Amino acid sequence: MFEYDFMRNGFVAAGIVAVLAGLVGYFLVLRGQTFAGHALAHVGFTGATGAVLVGGSPLWGMVLVTVAGGVGMGLIGERLQNRDVAIGVVLSMALGLGLLFLHFFTAYATQATALLFGNVLGVTTQTIFALLGLALVSLAGLGAIARPLLFATLQPELAQAKGVRLRLVAVLFLAVVALATAECSQIVGVLLVFTLMVCPAATAQLLTARLGAGLILSVVLALSQAWLGLVLAFYTDWPTSFWITALSGAGYLAATAWASSMTRM
Repeated sequence: MFEYDFMRNGFVAAGIVAVLAGLVGYFLVLRGQTFAGHALAHVGFTGATGAVLVGGSPLWGMVLVTVAGGVGMGLIGERLQNRDVAIGVVLSMALGLGLLFLHFFTAYATQATALLFGNVLGVTTQTIFALLGLALVSLAGLGAIARPLLFATLQPELAQAKGVRLRLVAVLFLAVVALATAECSQIVGVLLVFTLMVCPAATAQLLTARLGAGLILSVVLALSQAWLGLVLAFYTDWPTSFWITALSGAGYLAATAWASSMTRM
């Protein structure tokens, strides 16, 4: 399997993205903003297709638009909560605009499929370096705001009374989420961002309430699911995104059953 360049590149890219998704996704689930990651992925699809339309890089188009969308969501602040219908309308419009962009360049239908469902086996060395750079920036940003972010997440009223600027923390965090979402889209696609951004983190939080253990477990789950998905895809010739999604879903269902059984005991 590792005799092929595309498999080696796939493992490296999936590893970078899985570590970032496991860490960022943990805070995303903890803050109850999982829908934000899904929303940013759809908005990013518009940016990626728009970049293709003007001859640019889909990755950087997605990064630019998702960061802008994340900052915008952060500025909305608490008003973003309980507005699923409004967010759904925005998502539909963003996806429709992306499809409109593709209408003008039908030759890029293959790229559209890769954006929607991911194509980790098509990752180039240049893309790996781009993903690594984005991951380092994202992790540095997450590390810088980790303490106020956790404080604002668990005790927002007390954090605000202590001088924590909740709006600023929300903006910075969603900017980090936007970068992580853009990276995840390169591996599992726009439609399956939940796979790496949410499932491992949600599973980890079902299995342990400790912050440190939960973060480590979230990363381990995301990494193992991404790599095992690549292995299964190689030997079955089934899509990698399917296997990663199936493994993530199975892990979450198993953790849910275990948590339920422990509650009844």
